[in-house]
Amino acid sequence: MVQTAAKLVLEPIFEADFEPNAYGYRPERSAKDAVQEVHRGLREGYWEVVDADLSRYFDTIPHAELMQCLARRVVDGKLLRLIKLWLTAEVEARDEAGRVHRSGGQRSHCGTPQGGVISPLLANLYMNRFLKHWRREGKGRQFRARLINYADDFVILSAGRAAQALEWTSKVMARLKLSLNPVKTSIRDSGRQRFDFLGYSFGRERLRPPRSGWYLAAWPSKRSLAQFRANVAEVLCRSNVAPWAEIATVLNRKLRGWANYFSYGTTWQSYWAADWYVCDRVRGFLQRRHKVPTRGTRRFSDQYIYGRLGVVSLRTLRKSTA
Repeated sequence: MVQTAAKLVLEPIFEADFEPNAYGYRPERSAKDAVQEVHRGLREGYWEVVDADLSRYFDTIPHAELMQCLARRVVDGKLLRLIKLWLTAEVEARDEAGRVHRSGGQRSHCGTPQGGVISPLLANLYMNRFLKHWRREGKGRQFRARLINYADDFVILSAGRAAQALEWTSKVMARLKLSLNPVKTSIRDSGRQRFDFLGYSFGRERLRPPRSGWYLAAWPSKRSLAQFRANVAEVLCRSNVAPWAEIATVLNRKLRGWANYFSYGTTWQSYWAADWYVCDRVRGFLQRRHKVPTRGTRRFSDQYIYGRLGVVSLRTLRKSTA
């Protein structure tokens, strides 16, 4: 309740200060907006990409510098003290093996506890220092580049000066007491190499016949499809003994949610693969439940699954919203 109240007070204060190229955890902005902006930049000729990855951003935000950011706009000493106490509160969590891990505490000098209501706002506030510096120094013009940020993720699209942009970014992050992950941060040529951002992959794709040639595409990444399959498998597991109507409701909610986010770009191939997987899992689930001796392809056909059983088809959704 205290965190929620603090967020309601602070959010309108800082929202006006946030840079327009920041999309994370902001009203009337979304990850899909950031994805569309990246795709737009690629199509407009910003072909070279700094695919950046910050090392443990939420865990490394320095408290002293973060509090300075807050104090520039917040004059209520009690509210500032409350946030400081929250930043240094001890957090206890259990891992998958049941072991207890503690973090934070009075000796902690960095990090915002993830899962807190106010944590995304504070993370945006500190990242905004980097975004403002980029704009004020005219780096977009100097590096012929665009920077798109979502929470702790960002990419820099450049027309041939990505190496200079990455070098400058590394130095600025060091001054902010943050660091880029050298293993996961790279420079990509979008005309030859693919890269992922916010669950989407970007790169060249062939046009579908009868057209020929290539185009710069955006589509659900392999990791996003793998997570989709894991979510479907979790619903249709052997241990789920709920009535089919309840199972279908939960499954369809997940399917619609996935399709709602991955509705941009080139989706037909991903939707086809997702539909195939869902049908296969539903068929296997019902085969086991009803002890059908065969694979069940005749009894539980695709038409039966999408018709009588009421499972949502992503391809049908795509056609209805096209």
